[in-house]
Amino acid sequence: MVRKLLLTGLSSSLLLSGCFAANTSQAPMAKTYPYSEQQKMQAAHHWDVLAEYEAAGILRSSALRGRSLFLNPTHGESPFARSFDDLLTSQLVSNGALVRTDPINAAQIDYRVQVVEHKGRDFIREPMGTWTALSAGIAVATWPVNHWSEPALALIPAAALVDAFSGSWESVSPQEVIITTQVSENNRILYSSSNIYYINAGDADHYRNDASRLLPVTDAW
Repeated sequence: MVRKLLLTGLSSSLLLSGCFAANTSQAPMAKTYPYSEQQKMQAAHHWDVLAEYEAAGILRSSALRGRSLFLNPTHGESPFARSFDDLLTSQLVSNGALVRTDPINAAQIDYRVQVVEHKGRDFIREPMGTWTALSAGIAVATWPVNHWSEPALALIPAAALVDAFSGSWESVSPQEVIITTQVSENNRILYSSSNIYYINAGDADHYRNDASRLLPVTDAW
């Protein structure tokens, strides 16, 4: 009886396969990107790191070599804008750039800040090595429990593993900022650099002003 049912099922499958193609779908299937990392801005020091990076990029640009620079002061009144103006100016001057206080005969530096909020994100996997480290910590911790007279000593190996790996772990935030720095002259862009960072959900107001609107990103079309 069982053999008869199996043969019937196999025959039905063969018949159906003649009617329907095997590799079909009513919509494209979702596919993940290769593993990548993105930094998270959480301190004013990180703004200075960005200012240092952009100053170095501007000074390396062959199109701007030896040119006077003017930092456009009309970037809004957000905490980031007020701070980044000063930080970028300091980094440029300290590295030998000629920064003018007026735009006459100078290339103009501008930057834009866009806050992006994702709504309805699906599951995001843990950082690479998380489960390996945790499982290793659990496995190592069980050895002292079974062999040492003081069970509390079992926490030491696990804690050491957490210390070793936790400094590089960070939560994925639903909010990001895109910061673009450009240098232009006579309607010609001579330098452009865009950087994307995660930010903490409560820090969005640090970046938002009249020129930086919250841009919701949803799965609705």
